[in-house]
Amino acid sequence: MLEINSAWQYPKFRDQGFFVGSGVIEAGCKTIIGSRCKQSGMFWTVRGANSILALRCRQFNGRFEDYWAERRTA
Repeated sequence: MLEINSAWQYPKFRDQGFFVGSGVIEAGCKTIIGSRCKQSGMFWTVRGANSILALRCRQFNGRFEDYWAERRTA
């Protein structure tokens, strides 16, 4: 766990290639969630939205086929 002082070491983290802003996360949410779940006329239950978002995250992470392999062995 990081010490609280490490939260202000932005230059160090940037030098190591880490993102320190929220823009990357916000863009990911827009890509994964917004483009699928916020289309006109759509309504989702929590369970349905969680299911489709889990699949989309796997697709974008290159692990889509892993999901189906796991389902076959379950």
